[in-house]
Amino acid sequence: MDIADLYNEYKPLLFSIAYRMLGSVADAEDMVQDTFINAQQLQASEVNHVKAYLCKMVTNRCIDYAQSARIRREMYVGEWLPEPLLLNTNDPLHAMERDETFSYAFMVYMEKLTAIERAVFILREAFEYEYMDISEIVGKSEANCRQIFSRLKRKLHEEQAPAVHNDEHAYSLAQQFLHASSTGDLDGLIRSLSEDVIMYSDGGGKAVAALNPIVGRERVIKFLLGIRTKRIGLYEYHVVNMNGQTGIIITEQGKPVTAVNIEIESEGRVQRIFFMRNPDKLNFDDMEG
Repeated sequence: MDIADLYNEYKPLLFSIAYRMLGSVADAEDMVQDTFINAQQLQASEVNHVKAYLCKMVTNRCIDYAQSARIRREMYVGEWLPEPLLLNTNDPLHAMERDETFSYAFMVYMEKLTAIERAVFILREAFEYEYMDISEIVGKSEANCRQIFSRLKRKLHEEQAPAVHNDEHAYSLAQQFLHASSTGDLDGLIRSLSEDVIMYSDGGGKAVAALNPIVGRERVIKFLLGIRTKRIGLYEYHVVNMNGQTGIIITEQGKPVTAVNIEIESEGRVQRIFFMRNPDKLNFDDMEG
């Protein structure tokens, strides 16, 4: 096998699976790298369908890693949130990541699932795999995989999983929220936030962040205005493409200090805010929107 050709052709796909599974850019890259290293040892005659084989390898590695990572996260300081991923127009992932399973709010939602459930859901919903192929990858019967997916779809519907809004509306709301929070526009914040908005922060014990979710428009506004007051004039705000949707990066002296993602309710206001403050999850090389 020409590993260089395989890498160029399948890396975006494998990374897309691994990132959805693990919610970590670095961990996803490690899983992909490990997959190609192992694939290099195979002879072409040993594998009938290279794409299916590579997808199975990376998915199984992610399942094993996710199960151990869940235990480690029990020791995590405060709220654990997925690592946001910035995309630019030249990124090969940009064209691939347009479905709701890649949105940040949805990735947060999928943290409730087990590793097997997540694999079944991602392979079926995001990549439209046949149940027969999913069964082969995750080591469950075809009927079992079908049941898992149907149950999750029903559960997501019942629990009102986050919806993905069109780019124009999401961008407009992000701009409105950005202006209101950066200028201290109280009326603008009231208009952009739902009454029962919830804000989650992830500092990982390495940056100042709320350890517990902040619930309610009044409390969230107080928190946002408090941040602005303390760092007024020091922060710069950037609207970017984050997880295929509109996000905000806050920088201080050119260094990213916070990534902000928003989830929009059915009536078009901000329902949930995700503040990423952990410096280990703010490794952005390119902030082009």
